[in-house]
Amino acid sequence: MGLFDKLFKRSKEEQEQKEALDQGLQKTKSSFLSKITKAIAGKDTVDEDVLDDLEEALVTADVGIQTTVEIIEKIEARVKKDKYVGTKELNNILQEEMMSILTDANESQYKTFEVPADKKPYVILVVGVNGVGKTTTIGKLAYNFKKNGKSVLLGAADTFRAAAVDQLTIWSDRTGVPIVKKDMGSDPSSVAFDTIQSALAKEVDVAIIDTAGRLHNKLGLMEELSKIKRVISKKIPDAPHEVLLVLDGSTGQNAVEQAKQFTAATDVSAIAITKLDGTAKGGVVLAIANQFKIPVKYIGVGEKMEDLQIFNKAEFIDSLFSLG
Repeated sequence: MGLFDKLFKRSKEEQEQKEALDQGLQKTKSSFLSKITKAIAGKDTVDEDVLDDLEEALVTADVGIQTTVEIIEKIEARVKKDKYVGTKELNNILQEEMMSILTDANESQYKTFEVPADKKPYVILVVGVNGVGKTTTIGKLAYNFKKNGKSVLLGAADTFRAAAVDQLTIWSDRTGVPIVKKDMGSDPSSVAFDTIQSALAKEVDVAIIDTAGRLHNKLGLMEELSKIKRVISKKIPDAPHEVLLVLDGSTGQNAVEQAKQFTAATDVSAIAITKLDGTAKGGVVLAIANQFKIPVKYIGVGEKMEDLQIFNKAEFIDSLFSLG
């Protein structure tokens, strides 16, 4: 039973989401917990050997060197202060320190697929390299916002790849959400402008705009994103309201490097981490949240449209440590 298990009184839908999260993090949990179990086997106290093994477990789960060191140092301080800490208490202490990291970095105000009532349309600009699940994430966002009673419009501003427009069109058809698109090679900012103009005319609740996922020229990327943001703000002065960076959790520290590149190129305000169900590197969520102090707002834990979840830090930690 996890540290937070007794705190949760879940509805049927929430319980289904928790089960999907448990299943999605299974590979990370299996690897992580087995290493912790090995670290404390036959030990009565948390000594240097236990901490070394724990450090290895955290790094293997792609929690990252910087975040791992912070966690280990905090545990060392607690061991020193309390004089005696048994290995049975280590799991709870570790959960508390992980929770602390996510609390510091992840005070997202939304618990459901909701948007501020005073921002209509609520404009989300989606960024990320090709192959991370960006288009799929946009489709799943559209589905979940619509399921939550919101009207949605998609903008296909990644005009450098024909496949990007085609893929977003498929998601438009699948979710029954309209799309604004132009021919390949069109000016991305013109697509963004038309999307906002249409969103205002149709009084939609949420406008989600895709962008090109290129990192080979950071200056070019920065200029392109800046131009898109400028044309959007001509129509809605405080938009985009959210710049959502999509990262592939299965790439571990490569996702951290991508986050460095994109946060340097534009003002990222929220992060979605995809493909956590196919990897043992789920600890990268902590590394990213801690290093960039940007809320991890969504996580992908499966292929179904419902498997894009609002990130709940307590549920995430509980799933990592719960048995079964």
